[in-house]
Amino acid sequence: MSQLTIPIPFDWTQIATGTPYSPAAFAFVQHGLGYTSELFAMRTTSQFELDEFEQHVSGQQLCMGLRDFAIDRFGLLAPVVLRQWGIHRTEDFGAIVFHMVKLELLRTSPQDSTDDFRSVFQFDDAFHHGELVDCIGSNL
Repeated sequence: MSQLTIPIPFDWTQIATGTPYSPAAFAFVQHGLGYTSELFAMRTTSQFELDEFEQHVSGQQLCMGLRDFAIDRFGLLAPVVLRQWGIHRTEDFGAIVFHMVKLELLRTSPQDSTDDFRSVFQFDDAFHHGELVDCIGSNL
């Protein structure tokens, strides 16, 4: 997925219309894509500017980045917040992304598909209290 730079504010409520997801879920995925892209850009050893397709992240990478972003933003409440927004599995991330693609808010490469988001991880395992403590720290 590649993030478009659009200088106008989004009307997340209108974007979410007709979907089972909260407007906040769309904003989260948009910001989480930036978060994930930055993570992968930092891992690049190239000293040259990356073009758009080199900044591309796969559906699997985005799911893992969104998991980390949720934990970073919401800590132990991450799974509660995601469920409140209608996100229960990684396929929901894909549905949100491809809805945004349909609205031309994001772009994909020709190889991207909703299958890239299928069962990347199980939410109960990925957001298990023990996993969250490991990610956040043991000072809870």
